[in-house]
Amino acid sequence: MKRKVIIVADPGIDTAFAVALALNDPALEVVGLLPTAGNVTAEQATTNVHVLIDVIDPPRWPRLASALPIRYDFDGLALHGPGGLGGVSFPCALRHTLHPADKMLVELVREFPRQVTLINLGPLTTLAAALERDPALPTVILETVIVGGSWREPGNAGPVSEFHIALDPEAARLVLHSDLHPLLIPLDVTRKLIFSPADLLEMPNPHSRTCQFLRQIVPYGIRASSNLYGIEGFHLKDVLGIVAAVHPDSLTSEAFPIDVETRGQLTRGMTVVDARPNRSSRANARLVTNVSVAEVRHYIQSILRNAA
Repeated sequence: MKRKVIIVADPGIDTAFAVALALNDPALEVVGLLPTAGNVTAEQATTNVHVLIDVIDPPRWPRLASALPIRYDFDGLALHGPGGLGGVSFPCALRHTLHPADKMLVELVREFPRQVTLINLGPLTTLAAALERDPALPTVILETVIVGGSWREPGNAGPVSEFHIALDPEAARLVLHSDLHPLLIPLDVTRKLIFSPADLLEMPNPHSRTCQFLRQIVPYGIRASSNLYGIEGFHLKDVLGIVAAVHPDSLTSEAFPIDVETRGQLTRGMTVVDARPNRSSRANARLVTNVSVAEVRHYIQSILRNAA
């Protein structure tokens, strides 16, 4: 039986890569693809989600929505390019009368109670809004995966803050204080998933729609990573959110009490992991501590080799 997933995404390059894998994975049924501001504006996120569906054209289209009209203090355009998809413009026909993403999230989870894995590939504003709309949501979500946070690694939004969490620390704190007990995939692990230019540009199925699309958007990310960080290649961080749903044995995790700093002038958005051996607080999340990069690489190649 296919695993049902809902993906909340702020489509930049690595997010688009992750969504493309999910839409082509025969083991997954993407029942909802919900946009959120983050790498791009809310309006652009809604457009980019439609672009992904139009380009990949999966056999069964997921339910779509409109991103909540949130404006954050910063974005990811320096890494992902104008529009978020490597500076490339794609024709797209937006659907009308879309429900807001938090409402659609609640409706889909209620439609498939205890069947859905929720994969968050952006800030947690949408999930927090859904929890406020329906406080009983944790009882009907099967599993929650969050790509975000940082433990022992420096941040990528601030000295100790990771981008997704730093955009909306209050939302992240609300989510962690709910009863979702999410799987959190931090920078400590996502930074292990770096691909060389050759890995990214030599697609295993160059005639497929998916591979042609990815081949168009990744060059910007490769150049930006070199200019911004001195890295030869590009991190496919958000791909691990999909891997967590379909190949969880590729990841190693440990339960911890985890919180988010919301007030510090230098530490706002910091993920605080209580790793004390004599801690009294109970664990509220599982933190991914390692990944089999070889298994993830094999997964990506196998999906793209047979992609539409």
